[in-house]
Amino acid sequence: MAPRRNAKGEETAAPAAVSLSPRRTRSGAVGKRVAPPPAAPKPKKKIRIAGVKDKSVKVKEEKKKEAGEAAPATGEAKSIIIEACKQCNAFKTRALKVKEGLESGVPGISVTINPEKPRRGCFEIREEGGEIFVSLLNMPRPFTPMKKLDMDELIQDIIKKIA
Repeated sequence: MAPRRNAKGEETAAPAAVSLSPRRTRSGAVGKRVAPPPAAPKPKKKIRIAGVKDKSVKVKEEKKKEAGEAAPATGEAKSIIIEACKQCNAFKTRALKVKEGLESGVPGISVTINPEKPRRGCFEIREEGGEIFVSLLNMPRPFTPMKKLDMDELIQDIIKKIA
């Protein structure tokens, strides 16, 4: 029997019962290299400047001021909710068009698209806690009832109802 080799390359006599093959496999490879774990990122230091508030607080205050300036003189801000299914971009484009039209047509109005998970095949425009302007539910593809709607006319009707 052939002599057994040490890790240093020296030959030693192998026991009679054990014989090693000179063949190397991936699982039996000597000196597998294991990548060291990635170093943890260092925490970022927050720099505080005297007299300046936190940026997020500053942004919130600016938004409140803008909303307060844009609110109508009656002190009652209208809130419109647009529920548009996410299964097709046709819903998204129409919802954005209605949102932009209402915000430009009525000062001080707040329009939100999908504050909650929308229903499937649904396109609905409603006042928060009140009147429903348009309700198209369970529409199958190709969503013809929604595509037949004239969005400009719809926006003008909603503006008339709100004002």
